[in-house]
Amino acid sequence: MDNLSNLALIAQMIDSAEKNIQSAKQLLREMMGGASVKSGFNMSEKLGSLTVTEGGKVIEGVFDGQNMVGPDGKQYPVPANYASKSKLVVGDVLKLTIAEDGSFIYKQIGPVERRKILGILSVDERGDFKVIAEGKSFRVLTASLTYFKSEPGDEVTIVLPQEGEVEWAAVENVIKKGAGAVAAADIEMESKPKKRLKADDDEEL
Repeated sequence: MDNLSNLALIAQMIDSAEKNIQSAKQLLREMMGGASVKSGFNMSEKLGSLTVTEGGKVIEGVFDGQNMVGPDGKQYPVPANYASKSKLVVGDVLKLTIAEDGSFIYKQIGPVERRKILGILSVDERGDFKVIAEGKSFRVLTASLTYFKSEPGDEVTIVLPQEGEVEWAAVENVIKKGAGAVAAADIEMESKPKKRLKADDDEEL
């Protein structure tokens, strides 16, 4: 292995070690009574401009990480599979159409600006999955992790709104534990690059 490859590998190892230390510190803070990130997203401002049709058959609302919140503050359940596949993030504006048979049909009509960061997947004492990133703890939908067959310790790319502090994040992709070691071996053996995992395309219910 030449010097350039060695330097790239060392940099990768240092970056991984720093992320692990940051994640360990956040978990320690939580175990000692520290709080996770609380929502600081200004949802009321968005809700003020949304509408409900006469009869309540079409309702506009804002995604809060799990549900859609309507202009009247009422919560409408968003199926976890739909939210996961569509990578909905807190602040996205949705339109809910209630069909004659009572079915809920969601459509994303106003996505917020997004940013992506990389974190480490963990499980808290209650069994809830969280991603530790930038020294903060974000909740994620279990359905997203089931798709990738994720396990604690995996690296997870999460999607957040560009502005505001939020509690929930969407899962973009997962790097399984040990993938870094495999990648290092690939560099040395000059093997063919592996295919990247890709989530399903967005879809409506």
